[in-house]
Amino acid sequence: MKILVVEDEEAIARGLRFNFEQEGYEVELAEDGVIALAKFEAASPPFDVVVLDLMLPGMSGYEVCREIRRRDGYVAVLVLSARTLSEDRSLAFDCGTDQYLSKPFALPELLSRVKNLMERRRAVTAGTTPPPPAKPPLPNSVSFGDGITVHFDRFEVTVRGVTQPLTTMELQLIRYFIENEDRVLSRNEIMEKVWGDSAPLGTRSIDNFVMRLRRLIERDPAAPQHFLSVRGTGYRFVAEPEPAEGASSSD
Repeated sequence: MKILVVEDEEAIARGLRFNFEQEGYEVELAEDGVIALAKFEAASPPFDVVVLDLMLPGMSGYEVCREIRRRDGYVAVLVLSARTLSEDRSLAFDCGTDQYLSKPFALPELLSRVKNLMERRRAVTAGTTPPPPAKPPLPNSVSFGDGITVHFDRFEVTVRGVTQPLTTMELQLIRYFIENEDRVLSRNEIMEKVWGDSAPLGTRSIDNFVMRLRRLIERDPAAPQHFLSVRGTGYRFVAEPEPAEGASSSD
């Protein structure tokens, strides 16, 4: 399994490569975005995980993530950054990031998160992304609402004729919502069931992902009809809302 580490601080980059190689991974380093994209494009076989700093010379990590997502909707992207503001996290998730870990970081946690992403990558490439236990698998595509179709086999969502790619975590989150339609899901349950061992450090990361889904799917993200907030608890997914139903998105 292959990792691309995009980090301009040489000491950190070499330390990451050493520790990842000790775990048995093949690792390549890139000190800026241009080199990272060139290596990503040329990789054969492709990279399974990208560990990405945001503060890079010339081309920001956000731009790198967007370009990677244009090329590959399946590769896992883990941002490793000293930026800690919620706005930074939100923008990173909007660009297609799967995981966000702040510097300074605990090495065991980083290795655990990468291991989990690798396992998800294996499941995706094998075509065996597992449904939750004791639940029948969903079909390759599910339609709901006003012209919305989620293509689980293609990692895409079509919303009123416009098709857009989904990251692995976005797809897993939509899957869990659909499988638990009309049930109130706490943020902690979502973290446990969707992210598992690689759960984000805070529940606000869940909110960022839901905001991203709303922007992709809802006609009016500020007044969602499918991904509803339940104040103080979490979220509820409604596939076919009643015409008179109006739920607030504030939380």
